[in-house]
Amino acid sequence: MSQPNPVPKQSNRNARKPRRWVPWLGAVALLALIIAGFWPRPVPVEAAPVTVGLLRTTVNEEGKTRIRHRYVISSPVTGQLRRIPFLAGALLESTQTVVAVIDPAAAALLDQRSRQLAEAARDNAAAQLEHARGAQQFADSELRRNQALFASKSLSARELEQFQWLANAAAHDLAAAAAALRQAEAQLLGFEQTETNDPPAIQLRSPVAGRVLTVYEPSVRTVAAGTPLLEIGDPADLDVIIEVLSRDGAIIQPGTAVELDQWGGPEPLQARVRYVEPAAFTKISALGVEEQRVYVVADLLTPPVKRGNLGDNFRVEASIITWQNEHALKAPSGALFRNGDQWSAYVLADGQAQLRPVKVGRSSGIETAILDGLKEGDQVILYPGDRVKDGQRVTLVKL
Repeated sequence: MSQPNPVPKQSNRNARKPRRWVPWLGAVALLALIIAGFWPRPVPVEAAPVTVGLLRTTVNEEGKTRIRHRYVISSPVTGQLRRIPFLAGALLESTQTVVAVIDPAAAALLDQRSRQLAEAARDNAAAQLEHARGAQQFADSELRRNQALFASKSLSARELEQFQWLANAAAHDLAAAAAALRQAEAQLLGFEQTETNDPPAIQLRSPVAGRVLTVYEPSVRTVAAGTPLLEIGDPADLDVIIEVLSRDGAIIQPGTAVELDQWGGPEPLQARVRYVEPAAFTKISALGVEEQRVYVVADLLTPPVKRGNLGDNFRVEASIITWQNEHALKAPSGALFRNGDQWSAYVLADGQAQLRPVKVGRSSGIETAILDGLKEGDQVILYPGDRVKDGQRVTLVKL
């Protein structure tokens, strides 16, 4: 019986040996995956450069336009207003344009009985005037005779004063009688004018060349003296009134530049502060907060041909420029934050966030002037929050 060959058994053991390392290889791979999973990854951040350019601080408030010089045409007399032929917006090319015509109100008509009573009153007044004239002539002659007696010392001074008093009283009675006659004649004047012809009409002319802003009395009606009829102004002569907080108005000086946006055109309008009103007023804001506000008045500098149809009481958004620097080193305000008692920023360098203390200046709200700590071209991380630490790896996300 032959012996078995031992060589195949040795080869089987050699084939099973490599399989002992497979679990170890799996464990190493699992450990590598766990380490890779917990390895800190770069934080995605947004960044913006520090630049040099124009920086300005502004007071931004709403305002409205107004015509600087307005003219209200009023009725000078009580009378019958004719229909005004103009509508709001009508162009008045000349200062001699007739804008309104008023017929003076006629006196009250007298019936036959009232007329006869008025005529009787006039005749009575005329008779009283003749009587007073005769009494005055008699008193004057008596005074002259007694003055001659006084000169010859045949009359006392007391008696002469009595005749002087009578002469003065007669003169006053004559004046009163003349006034009563004129009053009686005036009562008949309206009746006689009504029977003959109408009084002349009064024409009101425009004081300036411009446009009709408002027509208060467009229809025919009786108006009293002083009644406003229409308002006239020149829309090309505009200024702007801006309502600001009193603390902002205290630092705004005459001559300050103003830009007006949201007026309807593509380009902002230019204006200049004329004055800040000296008295403030109290106003309740939309949130119910009591505020002290003051009006700032600015003159428009943009020519009328570039204002479109901008007119009276149009809304605008005004930016009053209180400070500006053409070559300011500036950074986005969103990159700055308080770190203790100083301002700081994270600078992106070699893939890491580096904490830098900075000294800041004026701010426009969007950008802030940098006085120290940063230089032009530095990339600062925007809105870092608590996720970014000093020395942490970061990766830049495109804006």
